[in-house]
Amino acid sequence: MQFVKIALGLMKYILLGVFAFGLVLLFDWINLRRLSVIKLLTWVTALALLVYAIIKLILETPRLNLSAFTTPLGLFLLTISVCLLVYSLFIEIPFVTTFATTATNKLVTSGTYALVRHPGVLWLALVFISLLILFPSGILLLAAIVWSGADVLLVFIQDRFLFPKMFPDYFEYRRQTPFLLPTRASFKACLRTLGRKGVSI
Repeated sequence: MQFVKIALGLMKYILLGVFAFGLVLLFDWINLRRLSVIKLLTWVTALALLVYAIIKLILETPRLNLSAFTTPLGLFLLTISVCLLVYSLFIEIPFVTTFATTATNKLVTSGTYALVRHPGVLWLALVFISLLILFPSGILLLAAIVWSGADVLLVFIQDRFLFPKMFPDYFEYRRQTPFLLPTRASFKACLRTLGRKGVSI
């Protein structure tokens, strides 16, 4: 009963995180309409809201007791997953044309985008797992499940309805590269093209 009461009190932060994923979808719609004035603002707002929701849940949620040995594992996994997330979202793809201008985006099919079509989903899930190791709680677990589900729904909509309109060669990319689950072939393609921007798989 106590868990339900606490969960209801913190539900606003979970919903705020879901709203952040909705803003990313709005960002894609703005991108299609080439409205550069609010393009970057929308993305920054979505990122800020998700980070804020995560921090509030960490600070206000009662934690479970885990062994102190799990802390180094959580920190290591968090560092790796955040680095991968930043690399896939802000380094591999051209930052300026993707987030700040109305210039035509170029489809990136190399590196982590040869591993799966939406590597950010994998890295964000790892971020959530590492946070659960560092700050274990039932509420944070619930939030991680809800947010991961919202993220998968977001990329499904992108993959089926938005990206084919943005990138003329997206259908071929979709044929060659798995959606979210890597294969042996996609793993090899990732290693072969890692750090080589614009390289076709």
